[in-house]
Amino acid sequence: MQTEEISYEEKIREHQLKIKQVFREMGKVVVGQQYMVNRLLIGLFTNGHILLEGVPGLAKTLTINTLAKVLHLDFQRIQFTPDLLPSDLIGTMIYNQSSSAFEVKKGPIFANLILADEVNRSPAKVQSALLEAMQEKQVTIGEKTYRLDLPFLVMATQNPVEQEGTYPLPEAQVDRFMMKVYVDYLSKADELEVMRRMSNLSYSSTVNTILTKQDIFDIRNEINQVQISETLERYIIELVFATRHPADYDLSDFAQYVLYGVSPRASIALNLAAKAVAFFDERDYVLPEDIKEIASDVLNHRVILNYEAEADNVQTKDFVEAILRKVPIS
Repeated sequence: MQTEEISYEEKIREHQLKIKQVFREMGKVVVGQQYMVNRLLIGLFTNGHILLEGVPGLAKTLTINTLAKVLHLDFQRIQFTPDLLPSDLIGTMIYNQSSSAFEVKKGPIFANLILADEVNRSPAKVQSALLEAMQEKQVTIGEKTYRLDLPFLVMATQNPVEQEGTYPLPEAQVDRFMMKVYVDYLSKADELEVMRRMSNLSYSSTVNTILTKQDIFDIRNEINQVQISETLERYIIELVFATRHPADYDLSDFAQYVLYGVSPRASIALNLAAKAVAFFDERDYVLPEDIKEIASDVLNHRVILNYEAEADNVQTKDFVEAILRKVPIS
């Protein structure tokens, strides 16, 4: 019995070392985006999806493509355009003349890592097809339902620069993303390194495969075993309720701006993401700092502010920061 327990602990340490190796391998190709890689891995290991927002050219496509190679997963990039149809995403029935029968042609959604590039450029019917696949992990083509291959992670991107002719994701659909991550410009040193690499026409970099699908499923189980105390569980609930009733938490300055607080999905996402942060730090228990580290990415896109907030230049990140300062851990 003792031998099994030791081997399980050794397996955990092995996986934690491999996660560090994943960051090193990613660094061979992607410069200065460790934060984005960290959030993608949290989503992958906790069965969540990530919405990225950032200006063009910040290596969003390169990051998830490289991650697929490091994790030995199938990758598909889908460019969302106004003329995209749901069948272009999930697949359709085609007529085979030789067999005189209809056959299923599966779409690009049948992969492990999906990059939904500029997801807000497609109409609602295409967005809903993607979000259904994200939620149900299955698609229906004709009269038959097909399960998607696991693990399954969608990284959707939004371009904040051009908003004309776009179809913003409805708030209820944005809520299905575990986290919304804002990708900022690189530092001077990182951008200098990118320039040197990419201006060398003979530069090429290969990455090694670090994790297998079985490793990913094992890491999910190990993250699930990370302990979170009842005190911190109640702290998460207090954070969530503070977004719904700010006046009750000495946040009267923000009460007039909040239209809707976050949904119950937020409390679930905070719990899971905090466990993943603790696991990455080689701990089997959650600290308050783990919850605070992830709170902004989990809550920002779920809080809905009114037009007064926009007029007064009040942003959700200001509200979330105020909540983290005001809500005590009892």
